[in-house]
Amino acid sequence: MEDQEDINGQYDDGNRAFLQAFMARGTMTFKESQPILAAIFSAQEDQRTEPDQVTREDFQSYVSAASEAISHFDLEIRSTMHQAKKERVYAIINTTSDPMTQLATLHSAEEIAFVKRVIDAMFEKYNSPRMEVMCLDEMQANKLRTAPRIVSEDVDMEEGESQPQTQSLKGLKPSEAEAMMRSMVDEGWFERSRDGFYSLSPRALMELRSWLVESYNDPDAEEAEWQRIKFCEACKEIVTVGQRCSERDCNARLHDICENAFWRTRRDHKCPKCNRDWTGSHFVGERAVTETETYQKGRRRSGRGGRPSNLAEQIMQDGEDVDDDDED
Repeated sequence: MEDQEDINGQYDDGNRAFLQAFMARGTMTFKESQPILAAIFSAQEDQRTEPDQVTREDFQSYVSAASEAISHFDLEIRSTMHQAKKERVYAIINTTSDPMTQLATLHSAEEIAFVKRVIDAMFEKYNSPRMEVMCLDEMQANKLRTAPRIVSEDVDMEEGESQPQTQSLKGLKPSEAEAMMRSMVDEGWFERSRDGFYSLSPRALMELRSWLVESYNDPDAEEAEWQRIKFCEACKEIVTVGQRCSERDCNARLHDICENAFWRTRRDHKCPKCNRDWTGSHFVGERAVTETETYQKGRRRSGRGGRPSNLAEQIMQDGEDVDDDDED
């Protein structure tokens, strides 16, 4: 009770405004916080504060206060480095509710089922020892709009025998699937790259970390056996964008943003797990597709950076590797 009174004594309208802005966005970086805190400081001090006057210490103090305030509601603030931008991202995470339950407050059962099929495709269909893409484009996502038919057995009460019954979910229209993908980006669950690939956002990777491991990794696999969800050798966070060992069955992965610091601590560029030479040319994420010769040729033929609509699917299905010529 004393702790709560202490929090209330230090927690003012500025803290509440910051938390409201944070919750409306779902995620926040220091750079994104600067104009928000500058506006709060300007109102509190009755004189203008410029965004560049807001320090990281200011930001951290408001994050700490917000984290303490929401901890009583099974929420917490976590942070991770963005795998591509090398920028620390802070997110408000629900520590008890299932992610799909959270989505249910905003979306229909059909929409949630579609999102689950998209995530399954990211980590199963488009994630193999041959090619770890873990993302998909709009055309591939649109193909998942139709729900699979579910066959169950129903007992015939008169005959006493089981009869197969087919249950077909409604699925989504093409326009609805496209709108749902955009909504997942707007809500901070997915990110869309310049090349049009959708992947899990930093917020989603933080929120879904345990669920991803439980859903897609084999708990009975041997230590060196290939797994779908792998972690950076340097920072120990999930890798969906980065580099992989040239040995396909090896689980060693590195974020691009962690690479330089990691190799500075080692005598040579050899895989920390299997000791094979680390080339830096075997990729995890969309570069597993976009750096292939087939993709580059497709873009040149399409002109102005375009590409045939089914090119990514073709490459993923064929399993072409960027460095196939160097494979043993």
